[in-house]
Amino acid sequence: MRVFNVIIGFVFGLQTAFANLAINQVSFPQAEILNQYTSRIPFQLIDNLIVVKAELMGKKGNFIIDTGSEALILNKVHFPQKYAHNRKRQEMTGVVSIIDNPFERKLNSFVIENLVLENQTSDVIDLSHIETSKKMKLLGVIGYSILKDYEVFVDLYLNQITLSKTDNKGVKLDPRGYLEKIVDSVGFKLKNHTIVVNASINGQPLTFGVDTAAEVNQINSKASRKALKYFHPKGRLMLTGASNKQIEVLAGNLHRVKLSETVYLGPMQTIVTNLDNLNKAFGTTLDGILGYEFFKQKRTIINYKKEKLYFVQYPLQRH
Repeated sequence: MRVFNVIIGFVFGLQTAFANLAINQVSFPQAEILNQYTSRIPFQLIDNLIVVKAELMGKKGNFIIDTGSEALILNKVHFPQKYAHNRKRQEMTGVVSIIDNPFERKLNSFVIENLVLENQTSDVIDLSHIETSKKMKLLGVIGYSILKDYEVFVDLYLNQITLSKTDNKGVKLDPRGYLEKIVDSVGFKLKNHTIVVNASINGQPLTFGVDTAAEVNQINSKASRKALKYFHPKGRLMLTGASNKQIEVLAGNLHRVKLSETVYLGPMQTIVTNLDNLNKAFGTTLDGILGYEFFKQKRTIINYKKEKLYFVQYPLQRH
């Protein structure tokens, strides 16, 4: 069987104290400002990762959009320990194993063009192995702590993310609707910072986490045999976790996944792996993770406060 390499699943942070350090604003120079509440940010797919251009403290580089990460994460390679910081009182858990010695930093503001987020905190860890693997300058990772106050439209058709500010109930402050038609929706439960959806495979109930930084989907090796029978193996790949440790996993296609009676998914590239560490980080019991393969099929709007996923219609293909 052919062996592939992939970096999948980023960091799931834990709550700790903050460090008191002012850091200059982060800006996204390619963002299109629609109004005071809404911005569109173009992204590049590097392998299957959603990457936006950004600038922080005079450094230009890339940020990965990661709904599976709790915090804003800075790469220690570019923001070294000479700056004031606090060691986190707890470890951070990645997909494969524990990440040692994370640090935390406080930012005076995090700016997406004219959308200013005050008093943000960031975890600081070494992401050099991701830089090497993906051949890019990686400043950090944008996670739940940044995204939670917005309705987030992840559009792999147009390669852009739209952020629209919401009130405390999840209602968009921008009164305008989307140009695209919303065709369906499903509810989810927010477990800590994790989007958890109910699903089924051929009628067998399962729970999946939704993670924009999962390069391929995952299903737990401990999931029901009735569900795993619809996983069709194709080969093996090497899984590299956030701590840069590798394990070999079985890869193939997962069939017959449904999120509701009207929301179903075609066959998706998926790996079978033990999710014990990931479930420990999430504080829940997941049967799998829906990542790039899910977003490729579904143009998805995430509303954290309403705990809803909305699905936008793909344009009709003309032949």
